[in-house]
Amino acid sequence: MHALIQLHTRLFSALEEAVAPWLIPTAARVIFAGTLLVYYWNSGLTKLSGGPFSLELGAYIQILPRQFEAAGYDPSGLGPLATPIVLLGTWAEFLLPALIVLGLFTRLSALGMIGFVAVQTWVDIMGHGVGGADLGAWFDNDASSLIADQRAYWVFLLAVIVLRGAGPVSVDTMLGRQISASRTPASQPR
Repeated sequence: MHALIQLHTRLFSALEEAVAPWLIPTAARVIFAGTLLVYYWNSGLTKLSGGPFSLELGAYIQILPRQFEAAGYDPSGLGPLATPIVLLGTWAEFLLPALIVLGLFTRLSALGMIGFVAVQTWVDIMGHGVGGADLGAWFDNDASSLIADQRAYWVFLLAVIVLRGAGPVSVDTMLGRQISASRTPASQPR
């Protein structure tokens, strides 16, 4: 039995050392790209009407639903910060996912996405009134709720990226190598 435990320990320690450092962050980014990149980009596209600074009225409804309703669905009645908030939220749906997929400022971008998901969840619950089965609960024998179940997976995936970084196939790694190479002293002629 002791030999079996040692074999198990050696095998999985070797996998942890050799495979996990590149597989886990790379897989996290690929899964993010395959599941959430297009979701967020499509969501961002619904908010723009013709250019990066032209917002659809629906953008205000999606991001500031109660405030927009209270303003009579007139953006000018929202105050001076509403349009910058909606623009920044819309741009975040394009920029943060793109940075994660490229592997550029990956940890910071994933951390930003966690904040974005938290705000998105708050707006869905408080602003759009999501509740009941859509809100869901953990340990309820139903893994299909839009908030408790899906968002937990999203945040976990993003937390893996925050903690493990972008992996070896990323702009972050390429830039890190260039910076390291530029800091090493040039070889001296003899």
